[in-house]
Amino acid sequence: MKILIVEDEPKAGDYLRQGLREAGYVVDLVDNGVDGLHQGLEGDHDLLILDVMLPGMNGWDILKRLRSEGRTMPVLFLTARDQVEDRVKGLELGADDYLVKPFSFAELLARVRIILRRGRGNQEATTIQVADLELDLLRRRVTRAGKRIDLTAKEFGLLELLMRRQGEVLPRSLIASQVWDVNFDSDTNVIEVAMRRLRAKVDEGFEPRLIQTVRGMGYVLEAPEAPR
Repeated sequence: MKILIVEDEPKAGDYLRQGLREAGYVVDLVDNGVDGLHQGLEGDHDLLILDVMLPGMNGWDILKRLRSEGRTMPVLFLTARDQVEDRVKGLELGADDYLVKPFSFAELLARVRIILRRGRGNQEATTIQVADLELDLLRRRVTRAGKRIDLTAKEFGLLELLMRRQGEVLPRSLIASQVWDVNFDSDTNVIEVAMRRLRAKVDEGFEPRLIQTVRGMGYVLEAPEAPR
């Protein structure tokens, strides 16, 4: 899926681009309204993440122009303006959602996934399965071998990330940014503690063990290959 970000604040734009790329999306970033409009009209993006206050042309005018030209891609507004009137204006112009700064990346990613799933007519799978471990995204429920496993919100987010990227070694820095929305601090053991608790719930008492530590690199969730 391809996403266009129009954000004039360099740090915010780079942060969003990196996070969404790590989440598996193809991302283009522009830093002004004129280029944003051009990319929106000429590109083939599945979602537009649009700041309201931009140099050259504001986000509302960009959305008006896109809709007048028949472009129907979903739009998520980002803005520091928290007035009800501003939110209503954006939605009335045809925006799909509205996120007020500052926000957590985890919330933005959840909204992006919901918008894209809605846009594809709910074609995206609502469950993820690895071996006998199943994660239900809609019910926020996890089972293994048919047995329900109760997880905290952070544990659920951590397991979802591992299962979506099954077979891929995820560094602690990526896990920290995706699940905790923070830059990794090597002096803390938050991730190790969370992973230990998750393993105790998901792997202990079951075979095979799915969550593995790759020393010096990170963590991976995968089902071992059956012996030949």
